Amino acid sequence: MFVCQPLNQEHELGSFSSGKGEIDVWLRRSALHSRANNTAATFVWCEEGSREVVAYYSFTSMTLEKEELPKALARGSMHRVPAVLLARLALDSRFQGQGLGPVLLVDTFERALAGNEIFAVRFFVVDALDEDAYTFYGKHGFRGLPGSMRLYRKMSDIARTLQ
Repeated sequence: MFVCQPLNQEHELGSFSSGKGEIDVWLRRSALHSRANNTAATFVWCEEGSREVVAYYSFTSMTLEKEELPKALARGSMHRVPAVLLARLALDSRFQGQGLGPVLLVDTFERALAGNEIFAVRFFVVDALDEDAYTFYGKHGFRGLPGSMRLYRKMSDIARTLQ
């Protein structure tokens, strides 16, 4: 059983290894600083009773330019469309291959929807780090924006998925 909570200084980060070095380094070196500067909010999974991080994700806010969106989505939108960016998502390699990635993603959806009740956004966006990540998000209902590794889902679609 995992417990999800906001990252704080008491969490143990030293052994976290997702297999993606830049993701691991960001967690150890930048996540707390980003929270202190209000540039990203990081949430961690720990096994119940432990402070050792086994997974994490980070959110930040963003806007999409109307011109970035497919015409069907951009119709009726403001020039800039509010969105939440899933800036990081990682699972320790010891827990990979156990079907936990989709569970972690659903956790991000639930937290983003809760935030959306207060600060409305239209899209949930992710910038895939590589082709494997792009494929993972595509399997979970995300659509790519042409010419980039950026994918999106409408918040309304995510809400329907979770019902």
